[in-house]
Amino acid sequence: MDWKSLFSMQKQLDTYIEENHNLSEKDLFEDKYLALLVELGELANETRCFKFWSNKKRGDSQTILEEFVDGIHFILSLGIEKGLRFEAETVKQSNKLETELFNTVFENGVVFKNQPIQPNYNRLFQSYLELGLKLGFQEADVRQAYIKKNEVNYERQNQGY
Repeated sequence: MDWKSLFSMQKQLDTYIEENHNLSEKDLFEDKYLALLVELGELANETRCFKFWSNKKRGDSQTILEEFVDGIHFILSLGIEKGLRFEAETVKQSNKLETELFNTVFENGVVFKNQPIQPNYNRLFQSYLELGLKLGFQEADVRQAYIKKNEVNYERQNQGY
């Protein structure tokens, strides 16, 4: 996937938000990291993969994709915050269960937060994309959903969100 264009779009959105909320001087890394964890939790909640005690069905594919893309926004934004970029790598289909993949993303997130360097960022991003594949999302799905959500995020900002 052409991650450069998504990084560019995210940088523009981040700048727009920071200017609108007078945050240009604030270090937002901790806030963005927490936002990623919240979004990852919301995604897990929609998949219900860990809810062994419940018979309720998982969310529909579109809702799960929207939650997944929310995470992409914050992973991109975290990289931008630290001057890091993800170069496209081949994402392999994992044999792990969804729950294991979620846990791997959480673990890689903690490592990246504590040591925000390129190899740790790559591992975080790669593990998140592996999760996306497990959830059934191809690159084209993710890109299209990201662009759509990016537009929604601008609309929200313009409406005083």
